[in-house]
Amino acid sequence: MEEARAALLVVVIGTLMAAVDSTVMILALPTVGTDLKSPLSVIIWTLLIYFLVSAVLTTQMGRLGDILGRSRFYNVGFVVFTVGSLLCGFSRTDLSLIAFRAVQAVGGAMIVANGGAVISDHYPPERRGTAFGYTTLGWSVGAVLGILVGGVFTTYLEWPFIFFINVPIGIFAIALGYAKLRDKERSQARLDLPGFVLLTGVLSLVSYGAIEVASQGAGLTYVVMIVAGALLLFPFLWWEARAPSPTIDLSYFRDRLMSFSLLSAFLQGIGYLSVVFLLTMYLQGVLGLTPLYAAVLLVPGYVISSLLSPFMGRRSDRLGPRTVATGGLLMMIMGVGLYTLFGLHTNPLWVVPVSIVTGFGGAMYWPANNSAIMALARRGSYGSISGLRSTLTAMASLMSFVIAITIAAVSVPRYVAFQVFLGTQNLRGGLASSFLDGIRTSLVVSALVLAVAAIVSFSRPSIHPAHHVRGLERAK
Repeated sequence: MEEARAALLVVVIGTLMAAVDSTVMILALPTVGTDLKSPLSVIIWTLLIYFLVSAVLTTQMGRLGDILGRSRFYNVGFVVFTVGSLLCGFSRTDLSLIAFRAVQAVGGAMIVANGGAVISDHYPPERRGTAFGYTTLGWSVGAVLGILVGGVFTTYLEWPFIFFINVPIGIFAIALGYAKLRDKERSQARLDLPGFVLLTGVLSLVSYGAIEVASQGAGLTYVVMIVAGALLLFPFLWWEARAPSPTIDLSYFRDRLMSFSLLSAFLQGIGYLSVVFLLTMYLQGVLGLTPLYAAVLLVPGYVISSLLSPFMGRRSDRLGPRTVATGGLLMMIMGVGLYTLFGLHTNPLWVVPVSIVTGFGGAMYWPANNSAIMALARRGSYGSISGLRSTLTAMASLMSFVIAITIAAVSVPRYVAFQVFLGTQNLRGGLASSFLDGIRTSLVVSALVLAVAAIVSFSRPSIHPAHHVRGLERAK
């Protein structure tokens, strides 16, 4: 039991650090760009490179964890992440900062991909909802810290400190991980190199092309990249169906509970994460708030999510994932619907109660859905499934960014949309009204995506995952 608690603590710390560094750069970008004398089109990649590398590598990192040892690979991820953070802090050019953020993202991918697998190694299916509730707590606290650290450090200290703060935390986590984490088992499967290369090609082409479409517009080169990446998916699926040790075991998708849980996670990520981007642009561009004030208004929702997640995780252990996760999605839809009512002169403090509604929904959804996914993974493939889940989340983050920027750029020039996103420009008059119309349209799209996610979530079998797994084992 002591070993399981130590493993949970290490995973929570890793989740917290990954969450911090996925949000900390948003508020710091204007300061970093000014200090490094970097144009907006370049410095934005210090944020986007983290999403891109995470989306491309997470599934493969989970697979490597299965083969080389999940706990060992998780600990190595902490080392890479901590070294990358240190190098980011010492960067003095925009290109070096982008490169070291990529190093940091490699370590983050190793941590995130194997975190769920480490939990599954140490907790039985009927107790994983509770454990994943604590990892959701770590993510929520990390998101809050990312907001506060990014705003406070760049306001009162030098921006490198947003990276240096990771170093002592990382050293502590590395020492704890090497002292307490032990690999339970390793997969005897070999690395699927052709599948690895094909999947990397699919994710790289689609992700990079989509980011450039959002950033630069629908140029022919970027559209071709997206189409080429999508077409590359077919040979990848053909190979995976025949590979002796596939990167992604397609047989999992024959199970309705697993496939619907993964699809629900992907749709929820697209629908909900774009809301955060859009709300930030509304508060800064339309209401004229500073980036720090806008971010602080979102903190109560994250706090509620962090406080309730362990409790909701225990509820999902008792009730099964379908009821709790679907209820969480309905709460998120309610919150997004309330956001569409905001106008040009809405008191920004109204964001606080609405963010609490969506935070409550997140506390219900994430532990329940993550528990359902990991409960269905076979012991030799915990890392692969955890990595696949994390890859879908990373891809959803990218798609959310693309949706938010693309729709916002319909109503205002693209460079203005980026300046609003970074908090360097406020809008007035008719331009603000047009921008608000675009945000509302995008929020409606987000609510519809979340509604589809809720339908998918409710359509999965109602049986408890632990019972489902035992039934599958008896059938073998």
